[in-house]
Amino acid sequence: MRKFLVLAAGAAMMAAPAVAQNQGGLVNVNVSDITVDLNRIISDNNITAQVPVNAIVSVPVGIAANVCNVSAAVLARQASDAAPCRATNETASDNEIASLARVLQRQQR
Repeated sequence: MRKFLVLAAGAAMMAAPAVAQNQGGLVNVNVSDITVDLNRIISDNNITAQVPVNAIVSVPVGIAANVCNVSAAVLARQASDAAPCRATNETASDNEIASLARVLQRQQR
């Protein structure tokens, strides 16, 4: 029984989806619809970051999936030159926008 569990665990790890391997990749997000909220959260939380003029930011797949309300698996499969996903007030909560702001801060240091 013990060998079976070890083999099953090993097989499950080898069969992990490619999405898990691509989570380190960045996805472009269009934040033009949430710029006001993003600037408010940056200001309210003393985050030292600026929203790019073109309103396109590159963030990890997980954060992009949350703010754009798109499956991480779909975003991970997209080509690197794909159009950015669009974050809106309907798809992004304040907490998700704050996560995005923190990523911007780390990138702009």
